[in-house]
Amino acid sequence: MVTAALARYHRDLGRRVRVFKTGPDYLDPMILEQASGAPVYQLDLWMGDENHCRQLLYEAAKEADLILVEGVMGLFDGEYSSADLATLFGIPVLTVIDGSSMAQTFGAIAHGLASFRQDLPFAGIFANKVSGERHYEMLAENLPPDISASGWLARHSRIKLSGRHLGLLQAAEIGDLDTRITRAAANLKGVSNNLPPGIAFTPPAELTHTAQLEGVRIAVARDMAFAFLYRANLDLLRRLGATLNFFSPLQDAGLPETDALYLPGGYPELHLEQLGANRSMKQAILAHHTAAKPIVAECGGMLYLFESLTDSDGHSASMVGLLPGKANMQKSLSNLGMHGIELPEGTVRGHTFHYSNLESPLIPIATSKGVRKGRRGEPFFREGRVSASYLHLYFPSNPMAAAQLFAPSIPPPV
Repeated sequence: MVTAALARYHRDLGRRVRVFKTGPDYLDPMILEQASGAPVYQLDLWMGDENHCRQLLYEAAKEADLILVEGVMGLFDGEYSSADLATLFGIPVLTVIDGSSMAQTFGAIAHGLASFRQDLPFAGIFANKVSGERHYEMLAENLPPDISASGWLARHSRIKLSGRHLGLLQAAEIGDLDTRITRAAANLKGVSNNLPPGIAFTPPAELTHTAQLEGVRIAVARDMAFAFLYRANLDLLRRLGATLNFFSPLQDAGLPETDALYLPGGYPELHLEQLGANRSMKQAILAHHTAAKPIVAECGGMLYLFESLTDSDGHSASMVGLLPGKANMQKSLSNLGMHGIELPEGTVRGHTFHYSNLESPLIPIATSKGVRKGRRGEPFFREGRVSASYLHLYFPSNPMAAAQLFAPSIPPPV
């Protein structure tokens, strides 16, 4: 919410604001798009590599007065952390610290963050969840003299965002989201209207993609049940020549005219009754498969293709039935992390984050490997032209492999 408030604050001053999210996140970008009024892309040095991230920043800098990059977890957390990203591109770091129930210790935490790495372009500290002006003064007066106090946001129930398993609620589910963002922006205190000194991004190495999907129509599921889509994935498919047509497995009676089908992740477990009752959509997907047309299904999209899905309270519904077996939601986390996988089409990178397990006789054609040692790999299933896994693939990690997954005229390698 701090990032959203800053984006709206500067946008209201008439500035063109672009926001990025560090790491593989779908839900935060939905909120940040609402705040900034502009598309939000992910920056991940492992999934997309340095040149890809540089390309995204370079293009955004052409049109923006201000770029905000929201971090992930703690500043130094992860194999490729927010600090790594900031240092590589010279992006000033404004560290947000939860100031609630804290006084002098605030300065100690700020000192530790600022001095932990000498190469970090540290810009200042922002205090969150502050009880009032006097509390902020106590926090700020204990900062080391070389660390700037760069503002604060009060603890306020009417700007708080609710969440569930996998993260925040989707932006479309929060009826008063714009009001909350506006309220948060209006309650920012001590924030300067002046922007920090500008930085320059060197041009990236030129990325060229052949039109391997020229003329290919891809139907992309996008609704409240299937919303976990990387904008960079969609952009890449278009650059490869594909035409994207969006549809809703919840609402639509059938598929649009299409050559390939993309079922991304999301929350099918929250819409069991509606998905199960839409028999015409399920029949359309089965007919698409029978016609030997490609289907790429990720996490929730894959669960939709099995015979049944049961939520964590034991409620069950029949799904498409294209893949044998059933999926069951759990109350605890099943797997999480960055993963790469060696497919017949090539090596593709992505991440996994789910609360379900599978009971299926399917034998995977490959198993992913986590970046961190000891992480459980994810199976990758192939049934005809269906490619299905818990992995959320980041297509720019291997554009040509992505093209082969969707290309109707290219039989998948065996």
